[in-house]
Amino acid sequence: MFDDSKSDLTRDEFEGLAMRHLDALYAAGLRLTKNERDAEDLVQDALLRAYRFFDRFERGTNIKAWLFKILTNTFINRYRRSVKERSIVDGPEQETVQAQVVSRQASDQAADPERWFFDRLLSDDVLRAVDALPIDFRMVVILADLQDFSYREIADILDVPVGTVMSRLYRGRRLLQKALAQYAIDSGFSDASASVEDLAEHRRRRAKSAT
Repeated sequence: MFDDSKSDLTRDEFEGLAMRHLDALYAAGLRLTKNERDAEDLVQDALLRAYRFFDRFERGTNIKAWLFKILTNTFINRYRRSVKERSIVDGPEQETVQAQVVSRQASDQAADPERWFFDRLLSDDVLRAVDALPIDFRMVVILADLQDFSYREIADILDVPVGTVMSRLYRGRRLLQKALAQYAIDSGFSDASASVEDLAEHRRRRAKSAT
């Protein structure tokens, strides 16, 4: 994937630091492009660019944030104008999520219906809702609620003020809340107004408890 113009030591260092974030980059790329092949191309282009400019990376800083800055810039500069928006993602990622949900759905719902509901929302329904967001809102939701970047990190990644990040995230979450409200009603939950902030907090608690 990488050329041989740099030393083996540099390449090994880059791969050791960057490749651990490959899955996260692809997941974000898929949410941005909503197409598997476009996501693969986006991530490859971003990684090649990151490798080319690896000498500019400040060792000891957050390489994930650095990589995501390159990924989003690559998307904005090259893909935002050319990739056709689609309303839903089909393929292995969605199938994997659905398989996990179906296999555990009955027991999880019986044991803890609220937990089951939030887990269910974090599968294909949320992915569809995220995919339907306007791109500026979608990017901050992806970075904040799916990748756990701070406001400051997102501001640096997108090169916008922190206030803009907060405004876009608030509006994006409100749009998600509205999109998911009907699903909550259809699923038998009377409190359809539960905020997307609660969804993100629930996901963070679950992730923390799993470590």
